[in-house]
Formats: sequence, structure tokens, C-alpha cells
Amino acid sequence: MYQILVINPGSTSTKIAVFQDHKQLFSKTLQHSASSLLEFSTIAAQHSFRLHAILQTLEKEHFDLSLIDACVGRGGLLKPIPSGTYVVDSLMLKDLQKGIQGEHASNLGGILALELAKTTHKPAFIVDPVVVDELQDVARLSGHPQFARKSIFHALNHKAVARVACEQLDKPYQQARLIVAHMGGGISVASHLEGQVVDVNNALDGEGPFSPERSGTLPAGDLVRLCYENPDKSAVLNMIKGKGGLVAYLGTNEFKLVGERIRTGDSKAELVYRAMAYQVSKEIAAQGAVLEGVVDATVISGGMAFDNDFVDLIRQRIQYLAPVIVIPGEREMEALALGALRVLKGEESAKDYATMAGDHARII
Repeated sequence: MYQILVINPGSTSTKIAVFQDHKQLFSKTLQHSASSLLEFSTIAAQHSFRLHAILQTLEKEHFDLSLIDACVGRGGLLKPIPSGTYVVDSLMLKDLQKGIQGEHASNLGGILALELAKTTHKPAFIVDPVVVDELQDVARLSGHPQFARKSIFHALNHKAVARVACEQLDKPYQQARLIVAHMGGGISVASHLEGQVVDVNNALDGEGPFSPERSGTLPAGDLVRLCYENPDKSAVLNMIKGKGGLVAYLGTNEFKLVGERIRTGDSKAELVYRAMAYQVSKEIAAQGAVLEGVVDATVISGGMAFDNDFVDLIRQRIQYLAPVIVIPGEREMEALALGALRVLKGEESAKDYATMAGDHARII
């Protein structure tokens, strides 16, 4: 049996868990106050602070770090790479510290995994980072050569729930044709074709349906005119990501609160709620065209998938495509552990970041 330490950093928290093969032994969410994080000029600079909090928690749990066989962290904004489990090496560490594609708390996953693993000379991994890019060439064109479409999405949970759905379908993931919709703070909808995500909206940077915090695809001409009227770049970017979607329409990013407002007769909240389900449905239907209408299942996941009414609004518009499988919530911690476990058990080979990022750059 293998013991695996999992680290999943968020903006104001760090989730940790220990797995013994498939079984989770314990899990903790370490909360970090906004004031304590303000002391650091960059997200990467938080690593010692968060490392100390992890070590303190492991000590309280009487967990001996020398017993681990591997550490695995959530992957960050690296160079575009195919899916899989990657060894955290010096080049990856450098890119995570630099924030080569931007600053994000997930960049700390690989940094912390390496810090913890090197004390016991065990391997450190990341699994299916948000920059997983398996787009088919035809999906890369945006409409103008100056702008290429990017693959940035909830890759870790997408791949995890796709595998769970394939178990239900009794079909190998590498042979399946799936549409997967992850619905959380951001919403990503993807076509999974025989083990690869061949098309997906850029859920980080303003593509696809609006979500609790993101505006999604906006009218391009109006957006350009707004940028000239308001030269504050950060304000416009915040409007797209962080202050868009439900925040902009209803003043909250709490999806449950929207449901409560609807139950009290708030007609505006109901319209926005229905509009979001409408946009998710349109995105799923569009991915049906990517898969040429041959779809084994549509998989709906993420925190909003716990809302049966919201799922039903989507289901009634897209159930003609394929059976709908609902897998609520997220499985990030489990997915990270299982990615490392497949490598430890020899079921998969760990990938080399430098090689895969280099090959990928030549492909595109």
C-alpha cells in the first residue's frame, strides 16, 4: 500500500489530505486570513507561510512525514501541456514561482509538494493542471490570427468525473465520447473524445456561460468601446472575472442564496438563474456539434450540480443529445491522489514537464 500526501491551495485556504491507496485517512482545510496573506507581495512568496501551517497540522494529526511515498499538489498556470501526472522538477518549479501564465493559488501546489517531498527524498507530482491543452487544431482558431483560443479549465475535476462516468457506462475513458460540464465559481464545458479534451471554453478568461463570478462571453464590440471609455485595465478585467455573472446581476456569488431569493418571489433572481442554465445548455449543445452528435453521456458536475432544479433546467434542453449523468461537487483531492497512485503502481508513467511543454509548443 502507498501513502500519499495531497496539497490543494486555494486563495485563502490550503486543503490537505492523506490517502492510503484509494482510501482517505484524513482531510483538513487550513484557513488563512486575508490580513496574513496581505504581507506577501506575490502568491509564490506565501509558500513558507503555508508550509509551516501544513507541518503544524500534520504534527497535530500525529502523522509521520517519513511514511509518505509521494506528495502531490494541484497544478498551476504552467505552459500548456497534455493531461497526466507530472514530476515536479526544477523547470516546473521555476515556472510556478515565476507565474509564467499568471498568478494563481494553484501555483503553490507543486511548490509545496516539492518542499514536503524532498525532506524524505520521495517524488513530488502534479496532476491534470488547469492548463491541460489537448485541443484539436480546428478548435484553436478564434476568428482572427492575433487571438488563439486557449485551453484553461477545471481539468482535474473534468478528468476525474469523466472516469467515474465511464465506470457507470462500463466503457474505457480512452474509448468514450463525453460532454462534461463543471459548474462552480467558473463554468467549463468540454468535449472529451477518446481520452482527450478536444474543445473547451476558457473558463478563466471570459469564454462560455456566465457563472457566479465571471461574465462569460460578452459582446466584443461593446467590450472594446467600454475599454476606451474606461482605461482602467484592472477594473475591466475584474468585471470579467471576479465581479461578473451573479455578482454583477445580483450582488452575490453565493448560488444557494439566489435560490433562497427565488423562493421569496424575487423575479430578477429567477430570470438570472434561468439565464445561466440557458447559457450552460447552449454550451453543452455546441459541444454536441464538436462530437458530431455521437455522445455516450453528458456529465454535469461541480457545486451547482447539487441544485436539482438548476440541473433539471439544463437537462430539459440537452437530454436529446445523450443520457445525463450528474456527479455533484468536486473530486480534486481524490483525483490528485489517484493520479499519483497510478504512477506509483506502474499503471502510468510520470510525464516530464520540459519534454511535454516543448513538444506541445512545437505542435501548435
